[in-house]
Amino acid sequence: MKKLFFLVSILLYCGNLNAQNFSKIHTWLQDHADIMGGRVYLLLYKDGKIVYSKGVSELSAKQKMMGKILAKRQSKIADFSDYTPTTGQQIASCSKWLSAALVMTFVDEGKLTLSDTVGKYLPVLSKSGKGNITISECLSHMTAIKSPDLKESISEMRQINSMDEAIQMIAALPMEGEPGKVFRYSNTGLQIAGSVIEKISGKSFETLFAERIAKLLEMKNTDFGKSKVALPAGGASSTPNDYMNFLAMIVNKGVFNGKRILSEHSVNQMQINRITGEVNKVYAPTEAGNFGYGYGEWIMEKTATNKPANAVTSPGLFGSFPWVDNQKKTAGFLMAFNLNNKGRHEYYVELKKLVDEALK
Repeated sequence: MKKLFFLVSILLYCGNLNAQNFSKIHTWLQDHADIMGGRVYLLLYKDGKIVYSKGVSELSAKQKMMGKILAKRQSKIADFSDYTPTTGQQIASCSKWLSAALVMTFVDEGKLTLSDTVGKYLPVLSKSGKGNITISECLSHMTAIKSPDLKESISEMRQINSMDEAIQMIAALPMEGEPGKVFRYSNTGLQIAGSVIEKISGKSFETLFAERIAKLLEMKNTDFGKSKVALPAGGASSTPNDYMNFLAMIVNKGVFNGKRILSEHSVNQMQINRITGEVNKVYAPTEAGNFGYGYGEWIMEKTATNKPANAVTSPGLFGSFPWVDNQKKTAGFLMAFNLNNKGRHEYYVELKKLVDEALK
């Protein structure tokens, strides 16, 4: 009887300890739901499984009104239901991480190299003096093409009818320096890289993503839309569960459920900071703070030169925040929707710190 009582006591203690570990995270979500758009959902991953899954909804009357206006503009009906692990919505620049991984599958197969120049596949860029830009520079925002504002760029891209038309539009943009020497966070580089893999494969970007990433990672509710032209840098929609499958693959160095999706070398290459001392950082979004950049992802916690980062992320314009911590082998995905990015960088850093403390 005493032995049984001891075992029950231990289980109760461990349960209370687990709840206590996450209490600060619960509080953070409750305190920040309003300023992150009214609804948030957080998934945390460690040791091969989801260890935390919780959402908070604090939508105000004003936020609901704005939601109705936005939905009407898109000819949709506003949905104010609570977020769940299967809630799907646009994830903006969280798309970049997915797209860079897709490009790296071609590198793994030897169909493309990071040093390949884009003029080899897209002659129109050579004609405009941009043919010497490399795939590496496309994935790291170092094309040195002076691209328009992110929102303006997306708006323009949604009006075009083909990927070739998108590349012709990019070909007409001015240069602002030497490729590899200028960092400008934009949609341009990934659009070029997306066009290149279409030329190599003869398939659309959407089909390639479905076959090489979504299907293998069981991302059943993730895609790049059904528009005329895919937007690799910001056109994906996903769910917390789906995106976490992708992050689990990154945590496990390219392996998901025993299947290799990316080589470990490619995962590591994506996580090396490319913004070195000689690079002129002309534009980065506020939420990036002083982060570095690899391929499709920001470097949250840097390491030695040419070494994979300790932690990486790819937050989106609408507020969603995915990250991977290589040292702790953990991952997190915060779903949100809010266009106001004021204070967002600090919120992200604060949340990750709380998660690190909870997942020791």
